[in-house]
Amino acid sequence: MAGEKVALQGAQETLLVTLCAKAGESRLPDSLLGDRFAAEALARLDYDFDGLKIDRDMMIGIALRAHVIDGWTRAFLGRHPEASVLHLGCGLDSRVFRIAPAASVRWFDLDYPAVIALRERLYPAREGCTLLASSVTEPGWLAAVPRDRPALVIAEGILPYLPPEEVTLLLERVTGHLPGGEIVFDAYSRLGLALIAWQPSIRATGAKLLWSLDEPEELLRQFPRFELVEELAGYGPGGYDPHQVARMSLVARLAIPVMGLVPALSRIGRLLRFRFGSVGAEGG
Repeated sequence: MAGEKVALQGAQETLLVTLCAKAGESRLPDSLLGDRFAAEALARLDYDFDGLKIDRDMMIGIALRAHVIDGWTRAFLGRHPEASVLHLGCGLDSRVFRIAPAASVRWFDLDYPAVIALRERLYPAREGCTLLASSVTEPGWLAAVPRDRPALVIAEGILPYLPPEEVTLLLERVTGHLPGGEIVFDAYSRLGLALIAWQPSIRATGAKLLWSLDEPEELLRQFPRFELVEELAGYGPGGYDPHQVARMSLVARLAIPVMGLVPALSRIGRLLRFRFGSVGAEGG
């Protein structure tokens, strides 16, 4: 049977980078993420994934990012079992299947109409999960999201592709709509953005990276409702799990400790978790 044709370009096409990386990592004998859903979806696509040039280090790095955010998601839902989850720019990520939230959770996967249409052909419908076909920068989709529940907002691998003014508007709009909760995302310094832009996989898609964040304090000044709860800098103290670094190539195993000693390099990328609004701080 012929695979599903993929006709995505630019930032939308980068979802295939993360899908391919997670699928590839899931096939490694020492897989961290174990994302069989990604592997099954990948096998059904008609696309030249070899052209993305995704190596083992990228597989492990992207799987580690997803694993951390999965952990934050499970912890939040453990504290708020009747929460909403907003997965912005969900792409073909299988998080809702990996997490398998309880029936009391309202889950929303949001992405462009073409992406959602492809997602519907690859993944089964799941009770409690609503697919929203819209650009994340359009305000109309928020009307479907309850305003009376604590919410976890996940923006993995999407904010760097938005213009800075759109990031600000998005964060204002989403957190202003909700009573409170947490928002988690990856962010990169200006140097980090420049380095990512030179990755062969990103260059193959032609995607442009636009929004950078040198320090979390920049957002705290913009958004007084935000409270920084957790920050994991990729190459600094408390960054990459040494057990995962040990799985990477020799070059990466040698370079990562050195990068951790150079301030400009130790904080080129990070995962951030903010609390906002009136939701209590129980459980950190």
